[in-house]
Amino acid sequence: MFKRLREDIDCILERDPAARSRWEVLTCYPGLHALWMHRLAHACWNVGLRWLGRFVSHISRLLTGIEIHPGAQVGRFVFIDHGMGIVIGETAVIGEGSTIYQGVTLGGTSTVKGAKRHPTLGRNVIVGAGAKVLGGFTVGDGARIGSNAVVVKEVPPGTTAVGNPARILHKEADAAREQAANRMGFSAYGISQDGDDPLTKALHGLVDHAAAQQRVIDQLVLALERNGIPIEEAKSAVDAVHAVSPSELNKLVDE
Repeated sequence: MFKRLREDIDCILERDPAARSRWEVLTCYPGLHALWMHRLAHACWNVGLRWLGRFVSHISRLLTGIEIHPGAQVGRFVFIDHGMGIVIGETAVIGEGSTIYQGVTLGGTSTVKGAKRHPTLGRNVIVGAGAKVLGGFTVGDGARIGSNAVVVKEVPPGTTAVGNPARILHKEADAAREQAANRMGFSAYGISQDGDDPLTKALHGLVDHAAAQQRVIDQLVLALERNGIPIEEAKSAVDAVHAVSPSELNKLVDE
């Protein structure tokens, strides 16, 4: 029992830079309290004391703001950060080492009793603040769910799911995109480390890149003209592109 408690506290100290001491974690972290009350509720559930398990779960929700059904399976080294508003359904499974932020729902889309209605999270999964993972599918090991994403289908291991409905970003599919995402950093709260919206930041980057490419094209056109090569059609195409300026596009992104 005490070994498990030390593991839970060490897990929080490693992942939360705001945690300053074991005593602070033990007394002031509702995610830790919710996990321990869930283990009691889950034990009651497994031995057939279903009402008692639900009652313990209910008390835990009142005290911590975190609702975990006593039938849910939660692995070791799981970290619930802040936790307020989290809902975890009956048939949900959370793998070892996973991290779940506030406002997350691991919910179901089926009302069939006895069916696997809620998601299974693999090992070391990160679920960002406000994300909704709905259905009886699997989120693979090492996957990441972005802030406020709505995930309704399987997420392969090692990938990132973002958006509503969520789309999967494959590491192998686009190395350049992954490198850019890594530089920006995973956003559990929907903003970058600089405080910017990651999507807006990425769109601005695309606009700037397109503008830089256009400048190179303009230089090529001028060089061809100096060498006596007729490129009237090319010039018309360039003028057409300049009908919308980069500054105007950036204003559209901000709006």
